[in-house]
Amino acid sequence: MNKIQTLNSIIAVIKHHEDQMQKLKDLVDGKSVEKVLSISKTQCEFGKWLYSNDNSIQNIIGFQFYEKIDKLYTEWHEQYYKIYKVFYNEKKGFISKMFTSTSQEMKLDKAKLYYSELKVTSSDLLRILASSQRRISAMNESKFS
Repeated sequence: MNKIQTLNSIIAVIKHHEDQMQKLKDLVDGKSVEKVLSISKTQCEFGKWLYSNDNSIQNIIGFQFYEKIDKLYTEWHEQYYKIYKVFYNEKKGFISKMFTSTSQEMKLDKAKLYYSELKVTSSDLLRILASSQRRISAMNESKFS
């Protein structure tokens, strides 16, 4: 990737991440969401970008930035999975079936708590991506293939 392609790939992954965060916000706000993010961190667009086989992102942004992004992205996915389980994996027990509206409110409260934690990690992740973007912008074109 050349410099422009690399910068465009970071912009695209930031946009994708922001779109996913909006979907999750809609979900915890009780709105219907058509397509949720994959629970596998390597199968969503961000993961495909970060873990591509050619390691070009790691080589360009450097090991320290890559390691920070990887750590935060892994943490983000772990937190996201908690929200996912609330909406898609939790089994309804006998009591929760009897009190569906109360159960729904409790489910949304739990998801909102998880979402508030996820927002912090997301902000940290976006901050590191923005730093990487600035770093790449300052690099000489000769550093790119």
